[in-house]
Amino acid sequence: MQAGLVLLCLAYVLSQFFRAFLAVLSSVLGQDIGAAPDDLAFASGMWFLSFAAMQLPVGWALDHAGPRRTAALLLLLGGGGGAALFAAATGPLHVSIAMFLIGIGCSPVLMASYYIFARQYPPARFATLAALMLGVGSAGNLVASYPTALAVDLFGWRETLAGLAVVSVAVAAGIFLTVSDPDKPDGEHKGSVLDLLKMPVMWAIFPLMLVSYAPSGALRGLWIGPYLNDIYGLSTQAVGLATLVMGAAMITGTFAYGPLDRVLGSRKWVILGGNVLSCAALGGLILAAGAPVWVPVAMMAVVGFFGASFPVIMAHGRAFVPPHLAGRGVTLLNLFGIGGAGIMQFATGRIHVKMAGADPSLPYTGIFAFFLVCLALGCAIYLFSRDSMD
Repeated sequence: MQAGLVLLCLAYVLSQFFRAFLAVLSSVLGQDIGAAPDDLAFASGMWFLSFAAMQLPVGWALDHAGPRRTAALLLLLGGGGGAALFAAATGPLHVSIAMFLIGIGCSPVLMASYYIFARQYPPARFATLAALMLGVGSAGNLVASYPTALAVDLFGWRETLAGLAVVSVAVAAGIFLTVSDPDKPDGEHKGSVLDLLKMPVMWAIFPLMLVSYAPSGALRGLWIGPYLNDIYGLSTQAVGLATLVMGAAMITGTFAYGPLDRVLGSRKWVILGGNVLSCAALGGLILAAGAPVWVPVAMMAVVGFFGASFPVIMAHGRAFVPPHLAGRGVTLLNLFGIGGAGIMQFATGRIHVKMAGADPSLPYTGIFAFFLVCLALGCAIYLFSRDSMD
């Protein structure tokens, strides 16, 4: 199983890469195929939309077919096929279709790991293991920064995407050969995702899950690139360095969150405190208009660090899910997390178009304010949640 988890982690590196690399390619895609920032926001949203839409069928497949076949087949067809289509893209529509397919390919890999953790390890260790997988896999976030900018300059973006298609196929084959499915629970247990939706305890968690990942995911995945291009005129490599800083902050935050619930004896207050600080950093971004470039980059890094509460929120909700619904439980939570990022990415694309004008900073101020309001509302509802470590 260890080799299988390593391959699943490598697949998650690819998943993190694919959700974040458009920020670095924004300039070159605009020059080569006429993809504007709102086109790329739509394409990024398509990745999150397809990823989110797949969560319920992936949850069913994990509980019935197991993680090995589920992760291997979808990564092979969606990840490999989508990256190949992206490499051949001649217009923004092709990029959107490719990102939709890649989202399908990436949809099962993290949940396959979480399913294994939920079924084979004690519940108290779930948050730490989940954060470890998320943190190590988030190396893809770093690869999607300066190294990608360098690869594009050296080889070209089409060649880079073609190479990623080959890597995706190879990793999918490795998962099929090395992952072992956990034993199914004893006895006949019936149930569905509707049973989870009927649990009042989950509905205080879902809203924050919906909005907590979106600010850091959307900023790192796209908007940091156009923002630094439009406001500060940075080159592709300079944007790559800025995304490297934010990506490193996101990984550091993930590792920092991981053990805190056990150290402090609470998941609720760790999650709430971190997301309130993320709200403060978004407010700092709004106030940073006209400041030296290091100030907004630092604020985005802070958003990335404190916005890394995803695995602890997942552990919070997972603690209330019965064992026979483990697959559907983690994927339902992930549906809210990734679906929220997709919805908000579509919304920010429209905000960028509607607020475009003489002041190039105004659309980005609107985007930052939108994230701040949504996250603050999520935190307010989360106040009524029950701590799963009580």
